[in-house]
Amino acid sequence: MTATTAWRADPYGDALRTGRGPLFLRRDDGWLLPLEVERWCGAPDRADRSVLDRCLGTVLDVGCGPGRLVAALGDRALGVDVSPEAVARTERLGATALCRSVFDPLPGEGRWDTALLIDGNIGIGGDPAALLRRMRQVVAGSGRVIAECVPLDVDERCEVRVDDGRGGRGAPFPWARTGVRALSAHAAATGWTVAERWDLWGRHFVALTGRSSSGSAEGAPATAVRGSSPPPPRPPPRGRSPGSVRTAAAARRGSAAPPAGPAAAA
Repeated sequence: MTATTAWRADPYGDALRTGRGPLFLRRDDGWLLPLEVERWCGAPDRADRSVLDRCLGTVLDVGCGPGRLVAALGDRALGVDVSPEAVARTERLGATALCRSVFDPLPGEGRWDTALLIDGNIGIGGDPAALLRRMRQVVAGSGRVIAECVPLDVDERCEVRVDDGRGGRGAPFPWARTGVRALSAHAAATGWTVAERWDLWGRHFVALTGRSSSGSAEGAPATAVRGSSPPPPRPPPRGRSPGSVRTAAAARRGSAAPPAGPAAAA
């Protein structure tokens, strides 16, 4: 079973339907990683808002889950997730999401201003470097990726299952766990520069920019921030219409018409 079909299976869908855990990722050796279902299904917390405040222009939330970040960003954001229940819950919040893998064709490839890999989603596919290379195709040359890292010095690839702690388990799929140092190395190898690092409420984040995005990006030292407020976000570039992201719903209904504006299919 692929990672896509594994996340579509229960018990993950059951947890999202109820908005409650327990839910874990389980390795074959019995190690369990608790998944914060209640936090995912709640309102954005202060750490989440430190991410939202750094989002520029149009935003693609990769592995959006139940949609709290997409909903907070409004019309300028689109979520993608392989779980139908995650997409349905996102839509119930009034946000827009597509049920597909990030490695499938996406609306507006090469035009997104910001892509999010939050809640451990740098682990999607079990290969952070491959995922970051995919982000180079999805994000505009002047855009950025904001990723959440493990708060440990780790660079692990493993096979896991979704486990509800009560005997319900999904099929195995590849996953990865990456700390700040390892992610910085993967970023450098795939054409990204670490522009900023920060941590808040025990969660660790990095902002990546493409080396071609500006003359000052390459070789510039990353800014490390602990618990501070970020600068105010810049408005979307003039001439772009973030509200056009809503038309991504046409793709979900099977229409061949891509979203207009910055989310137009490449």
